[in-house]
Amino acid sequence: MLMIDYNKLSWWYWLVTACLLTLGVGGYPLAFPLAIALTLIQLVHYLAREKNFSAFPIQVRAWYLGLLLVALPAPLQPVYWIPTIGTWALVLFGYCGMARIISLLPWNRRQPLSMSLVKKTFLSRPVRGSFQDVSSRAS
Repeated sequence: MLMIDYNKLSWWYWLVTACLLTLGVGGYPLAFPLAIALTLIQLVHYLAREKNFSAFPIQVRAWYLGLLLVALPAPLQPVYWIPTIGTWALVLFGYCGMARIISLLPWNRRQPLSMSLVKKTFLSRPVRGSFQDVSSRAS
């Protein structure tokens, strides 16, 4: 099921980022620094809105930015396939793998880490809004 949400600014940020990453893995390496710059802009925008670095949307964008920065050196650029595919999954289907990973970090969960929790986290359906809000209500 498609979850295209063109009425939300965050969806547009992610769409443009996905397009830039696609250009990058398609052979235009200048697109990678542009995707990093856009992610930094998005992070600053959401930090100004949330006013709290520990807010879940800020964590997602900060870890995502970290992944993009780690993959920037030429020998590591094949790693960009991971956020490219993941960002398209978010844009088209609302499935954010990064949010699901981050929801499992100790400071973001209320229950012990278990294989059951990991399976539930990664295999549950995509949601509208924050994955953390839905996952914490289900626990």
